[in-house]
Amino acid sequence: MLALSRKVNESIMIDSDIEVTILEIKGDQVKLGINAPKSVPIYRKEIYVQIQESNKEAAEGTISADTLMKILK
Repeated sequence: MLALSRKVNESIMIDSDIEVTILEIKGDQVKLGINAPKSVPIYRKEIYVQIQESNKEAAEGTISADTLMKILK
C-alpha cells in the first residue's frame, strides 16, 4: 500500500484520468473529491463488498428475499 500525506486542496493522480482531492479535514474525518471518467465506477468499500457478495449469491441462485430488499434500498 502506498501512503501519502496531503493537505486540504491538494490532490493525487491515479493513472492520467483520476484525480483525488482532499476537500476537508474535520477531526478524524476526511472528505475526498474524486474526479474520474463516468465509465469508472466508484464505490465505498463496504458497498463494493456487498455488491460482490450479492452478485455471487445471484450467480449461485441462492439470493434470499431479504438480501434482495437490502440491495434495492
